[in-house]
Amino acid sequence: MIYFTSDLHFGHSNIIRHCNRPFQSVKQMDNVLIQNWNTKVSNNDEIYILGDFTMEDADTAHRYFTLLNGKKYLIKGNHDKFAGDYERYMEDVIWIKDYYVLSYQKRKFILFHYPILEWEDYGKDSIHLYGHIHNNMKSVERVKMLGKNACNVGVDVNHYAPVSIEEILRKR
Repeated sequence: MIYFTSDLHFGHSNIIRHCNRPFQSVKQMDNVLIQNWNTKVSNNDEIYILGDFTMEDADTAHRYFTLLNGKKYLIKGNHDKFAGDYERYMEDVIWIKDYYVLSYQKRKFILFHYPILEWEDYGKDSIHLYGHIHNNMKSVERVKMLGKNACNVGVDVNHYAPVSIEEILRKR
């Protein structure tokens, strides 16, 4: 199975207040995110993280990656500062990129941290997956213009869990 997620913000206590997450502490939030991830994703599954995995350093990012199931791919987000210093831990992820086009069942999935107005094969039924906006209502209203083939895979709008490619296709 293929999964997607974004905006986990592991170890970031201020995100609880910023996004009104239902957690009492960063430890509770991290534990729930890890449990939800590992409940859905097996070690044989692929999971694409569309940015903002953690604001912490490379050593801390490595510690979180080792707790999570799956073959991991990272699309860099604006808070993934560790990604520039991650060479020594590259066994944690298959790759780290800014942008990626995934082909699945003759359909393109455009993976980018940010929502974008038009993307590759926009007029040919490709699907754009993004994060970044969390559950910010002003942004949520603004991205409605992207249409049915754009999908926010961030944890704040997906029950704090990854979303499968099949779930995304069923919503289209």
